[in-house]
Amino acid sequence: MFRIKIPRYWRHKDFRYRLNAWRCNHCGEVHFFKPLVCRKCRSREFNQVSLPDTGKLLAYTVVRSPPEGFEAQSPYIVGIVELDDGTRILSQITDCHPEELKKGMRVEATLRKIREDDEDKIIAYCYKFRPTV
Repeated sequence: MFRIKIPRYWRHKDFRYRLNAWRCNHCGEVHFFKPLVCRKCRSREFNQVSLPDTGKLLAYTVVRSPPEGFEAQSPYIVGIVELDDGTRILSQITDCHPEELKKGMRVEATLRKIREDDEDKIIAYCYKFRPTV
């Protein structure tokens, strides 16, 4: 079973729970974890920003053969969401059936359980997106 690395998981909790990211002050590139240098322009100056929690679904697929640790969730939907500020995120899509989804439909972020480490009993949560209620 997949083991959750506790220190690494908690270092990234702002993005996983609040959709916070780092925007390069020079070129505006969004980084989901604070980098040493911008991958686009090599700048070292960043500001933490809150990303919008709404957007539109650009594309999606149904995962029927999941990676190790996600077998119990199969089948599940993964999609590319373009947030209202233009940032694109790969995320699970929840609270719907695949036949209900349409390209361009409005979606919103919601906090959901993503997995549980059997050995350490740690429950990991993260955002997923669902059709706008």
